Amino acid sequence: MAIDARQYAPATQRNRDVILSILHQVLPTQGTVLEVSSGTGEHAVYFAPRLQPRYWLPSDLNPVAQASIAAWRDHHPTEYLLAPIHLNAEDSSWLVEQEGVYRLVEPIVAIANINMIHISPWSACLGLLAGAGRILPPGGILYIYGPYKQNGAHTAESNAVFDQGLRSQNPAWGIRNLEDVIEAAQIQQLKLLKTVSMPANNLSVILQRN
Repeated sequence: MAIDARQYAPATQRNRDVILSILHQVLPTQGTVLEVSSGTGEHAVYFAPRLQPRYWLPSDLNPVAQASIAAWRDHHPTEYLLAPIHLNAEDSSWLVEQEGVYRLVEPIVAIANINMIHISPWSACLGLLAGAGRILPPGGILYIYGPYKQNGAHTAESNAVFDQGLRSQNPAWGIRNLEDVIEAAQIQQLKLLKTVSMPANNLSVILQRN
């Protein structure tokens, strides 16, 4: 009997609909959305059929996550959900940039990143922003979801406790300061369009390529 490689992240069930509502508002109407750090793949398999005719391209650094994404895709097939690719946000060149290596059905017009930058080193956030600056066309969208500090302070006590727990697991992890992310984005020709307050003290941060 085949082993089911699907993994589950409980938070996905809680946040997928509110994230989807924002994506409907901010994404270009067609093209490919590259999801950086897709994790279990539950967001990808939920969003792809609901955002068509856009294509959704999931990716992850972790082979176990890639297997989970592929398994979810097998259970809920749709032509608009592409096969997962290996992607390390910190790499100076991503697979989708390498001519003749990966062929896109439609050009990448947006990048989505959900709950990554607080559970990875700051260099991963910088890599995400740099990659978006390289890949996105003028007017392209970078969507980042997760908890943030604002003006150096946590927005809720629960976030402060969460941040402490993250840093105890790995000192390089932690909730990022929104202003630092925006400043780093500007260096990559990405301007802030808006932020949207989300449930459970999270934010949707929408950036656009100049």
